[in-house]
Amino acid sequence: MNWGVYEAAIRRWEAVLGRPTPHPTQPGNHGRPVLAPAFVEHLMGLPAGWVTHLSLPRTAQLRALGNGVVPQQAAYAVALLLDDLAELLGTTTDIDDRSRTGQEVTAA
Repeated sequence: MNWGVYEAAIRRWEAVLGRPTPHPTQPGNHGRPVLAPAFVEHLMGLPAGWVTHLSLPRTAQLRALGNGVVPQQAAYAVALLLDDLAELLGTTTDIDDRSRTGQEVTAA
């Protein structure tokens, strides 16, 4: 698949997750391409099958993914909130710079 200008980003994300990126579309009911839930799941950094292996129709899978949280973003938000709380309480946290970026959080 030719990812065009996104090629480098796609390859980096594949390296982070340790698996190839699924095809972004799949054939719809009328033969036209539609968004593939496995692609969304992959972009969110979730384990393969986290949502797509559930017995849900494609639209319900996409709804669940759309209402979900990207684990790396959640980790970063929690780190920021903990820092704010520590500042309010006048204490320190044991969070280093790597934790603040959420990079150590993986979906696996």
